[in-house]
Amino acid sequence: MVSTDDIETKISDKKEEFDEKVEDVKDEFDEKKEEAKETFEEKKEKGKNIADNVMSDLSKTIDEFKENLKNMQKSADQRYQDYKKTTVQTLDIDLVETKETYFIRAAVPGVSKKDILIEAGDNDITIETTFVPYIEQFDEEDEAEVIVSAIKSGRCVKTVRFENSIDIENIKAKFRNGTVIITLPKLIIPKHKVKVE
Repeated sequence: MVSTDDIETKISDKKEEFDEKVEDVKDEFDEKKEEAKETFEEKKEKGKNIADNVMSDLSKTIDEFKENLKNMQKSADQRYQDYKKTTVQTLDIDLVETKETYFIRAAVPGVSKKDILIEAGDNDITIETTFVPYIEQFDEEDEAEVIVSAIKSGRCVKTVRFENSIDIENIKAKFRNGTVIITLPKLIIPKHKVKVE
């Protein structure tokens, strides 16, 4: 028959064996946990470095893109300015007619009287002037640059043709407050009755 002492010894041995196994499993678990933690920290650090590098590269790329865009805008503006200088633009005018006279009002802001050329033919008139770009009023040392240029610049011409002939000898032009007022009397040729024989 098995004694109580033997049973208790066996239980005690089994308990010690069990406790050792539990301790071994716990140690193994702690080791794996520590390894996983280290691996996680390494991956986290690598991820952080990658994210930092991506953000740095992205920031550089955005800055380069902005700079390229700015240079493209400057180039386009310069080409537009060059185009405006070589292109003959039209002057803005008002044209009014009465029974005996044509009246023209031409807008020439910022232009002096001596820079306006007017030529008239039998039934047409041409007004010509040159608008100086605003940027040219600045010295080179000011390092000024054009941001927006919407006001007319360069050579501008307007030719107006009339249905009636005009009295060239009596054309009058007055310059006042950035406008030229031109008065063009119509050439009234009296009609003669022709006698039929």
